[in-house]
Amino acid sequence: MTAPLSGVTVVDISTAYSGPYCSMFLADMGADVLKVERPGSGDDARGWGPPFVEGESAWFPSTNRNKKSVTLDVAKPRGRELLGRLVHGSDVFLENLKPSTLDRLGLSYDALSEDNPRLVYCAISGFGLTGPWRDQPGYDLIAQALSGIMSVTGEQGGRPQKVGTALSDMTAGLIAAFTIAAALFARERTGRGTLIDVSLLEGQLALMTPRIVSYLASGLEPRPSGATDSPITIYQALATADRDIVVATGAERLWERFCRAIGLEELLNDVRFRTNRDRTSNRPTLLPRVQSVLLTQPAAHWLERLGAAGVPCAPIQYLGEVVAHPQVKAREMIVPVEHPVAGPVQLVAPPWTLGGERPGPRRMEPPPLLGQHTDQVLADSLGCTASDLTELRTEGVI
Repeated sequence: MTAPLSGVTVVDISTAYSGPYCSMFLADMGADVLKVERPGSGDDARGWGPPFVEGESAWFPSTNRNKKSVTLDVAKPRGRELLGRLVHGSDVFLENLKPSTLDRLGLSYDALSEDNPRLVYCAISGFGLTGPWRDQPGYDLIAQALSGIMSVTGEQGGRPQKVGTALSDMTAGLIAAFTIAAALFARERTGRGTLIDVSLLEGQLALMTPRIVSYLASGLEPRPSGATDSPITIYQALATADRDIVVATGAERLWERFCRAIGLEELLNDVRFRTNRDRTSNRPTLLPRVQSVLLTQPAAHWLERLGAAGVPCAPIQYLGEVVAHPQVKAREMIVPVEHPVAGPVQLVAPPWTLGGERPGPRRMEPPPLLGQHTDQVLADSLGCTASDLTELRTEGVI
């Protein structure tokens, strides 16, 4: 199947995680992504570690496959001029600089769209292009804290905890990629590009929708609960003799199957647990009875019994188990690429298929070395000669 964004050129000056995560998915969809980096140091994520593999960050490859790296110092007038020429011939411009920095460098939407009215301009920031926090630096940890997601995460009675991945960065990147694709589709009808404003905070607010709406309706402030405050009971982690598992009884028939599978049929006739509303209201009484049974056998025993009864359940896996899981392998979600320095690198594949196909190793290029494609892109796209490139290097522009 032809990649849906084939022929689309993206100029991406973003760094760290949210922007590169977005442009990686655009590249996976076939877009030609030009990753513009600072000469000498490049994307901040190149220095994130350990772990490092042959001096290369293990974090950096996770968001930068299928891209071309071009070094440009946009703080220098000639660097900005070259960037402007690249943007003039592109379809998408992606950035995650502070709004005031964009204005100072002449890289605002108004400035770039005047030269290229078809440009889809996507700004990813911590808090958006407007409002009193527009120029505050945006980090995943800060967005998780401000959005309330940390306030409901953690052990019951414990301190709030950060979710164990770069959740707000990745959410913002996904939202940006979806919105860019929609804007490109709209441009086919209107002939004009547009400005897209995505923030880490607002992405987290979207994820917190059920919690926020519930709070606004009830006025009750949730606290960390070890995921024992679901409106469904039982829908949480439970301890067994050797490790924790999760059980999801999201319907009455599943509750009935669960009780029979663990030998607690008497709960089905107890008026305190007759409906999900009853069970949720009486959760402190119900859970100890369930736990006392599950603690008598190891996880494998209960997973086999619950699975045979058709009750949704799973072990809480560690990453070594995740990558070896038969479903993960069958869906080819871990794929190898050959890095020019680090050698074989395993990446997480795009989480979709199109026409029954998933972009696999043959359609994946390894993350680029810093400035690997500078000469090629400036020569092919802007007509720079060998002497031009030598002069630009002498000036420290590339």
